[in-house]
Amino acid sequence: MTARTSGTTVTADGRRSEGPSPAPAGGPDALGDGLGVDPDDLPDGLVVADENGRVICFNAAAARITDIVPEDAVGRPLEHALPLQDIEGRRWWRLTDPYGGLAIRRGQPERNLLLGGREVLVSARYVRSRPTGPVQRLVIALRGTEARRRTELSHAELIATVAHELRSPLTSVKGFTATLLQKWERFTDDQKRLMLETVDADANRVTRLIAELLDISRIDSGRLEVRRQRVDMSAAVRRHVQAQTTAGQRPDRFLIRMLEPLPDLWADPDKVDQVLGNLLENAVRHGEGTVTIEVGPVTDETSTEGTSVTVSDEGPGIPEESMSRVFTRFWRGSKRGGTGLGLYIVKGIVEAHGGTITVGRAPAGGAQFRFSLPVAAPAFMA
Repeated sequence: MTARTSGTTVTADGRRSEGPSPAPAGGPDALGDGLGVDPDDLPDGLVVADENGRVICFNAAAARITDIVPEDAVGRPLEHALPLQDIEGRRWWRLTDPYGGLAIRRGQPERNLLLGGREVLVSARYVRSRPTGPVQRLVIALRGTEARRRTELSHAELIATVAHELRSPLTSVKGFTATLLQKWERFTDDQKRLMLETVDADANRVTRLIAELLDISRIDSGRLEVRRQRVDMSAAVRRHVQAQTTAGQRPDRFLIRMLEPLPDLWADPDKVDQVLGNLLENAVRHGEGTVTIEVGPVTDETSTEGTSVTVSDEGPGIPEESMSRVFTRFWRGSKRGGTGLGLYIVKGIVEAHGGTITVGRAPAGGAQFRFSLPVAAPAFMA
């Protein structure tokens, strides 16, 4: 029996020779040869041991993950070539005993093990000639822990952000309600109204945060539902501008440009409102000067028919090096508040509609966000 791994040919007696040498039928590379796939092309680490427990395959990804040279591993006993330990320091191959343990076992699920002080995700498959026969091949998959650590870090950041954002409004709500309950008679009606308005605003802030968390959960799991109805984008934009002016912004700060006629648009009106509200609020809060909203048909010949909306301001804009991170979680363009989740949700909503969103620099130098939504079809026809 021979096996070619990372340019090294290993025979049954452990002898090696350099250079390519195809494996015979039934060898560990037989399936790869049939599919035209080399073990070194696999994204995960692959280690294969024969029926005697000697390594016959050690691909390039395994070498990268373990920092072990393939030539130093191939032909050696598995326990010495890949000296894995569990978190308690016990030798993994002696603990699991793949060749001498229960004959009904089919493998080991993925778990975190130690290799020379580094953490490695390891899973194993026992290949037997018959269901309860001896192990003919031990196939081991190796993965680094970087992706899992990034996920864990993202979750930790999310928890920290939620805790920070909840603490302030809940402290305010608790403080004002406790004060009102204890000293109701001492306050005037105007003072009571002011405190209750503050409690109401902070409760709304908590509600928005919870809604954002639910949206993130649905986006990450692919469960964000889009209930398509006829949407008048012109009316929606004017409604959001009116809301901004009602909240105290100067009417002359907004410039609306309509490039009509617009195609019929079928989208989720609540989620379109969410996108428009977020982009306008960002332009008002983080930008300066006139906020321009341009609505028109999609003019890109490579795109399907649809409606595009561009929101731009005259502020300092977004640094070039930050534009690739704008739609990621927790990105903040300034220190003027916010959870850093809004644009991540906006991107998820637009993409759930089958649309696209981009960020760039406006003609006046500020930030420019442009999203486009395809015409699509109503929900009852989908």
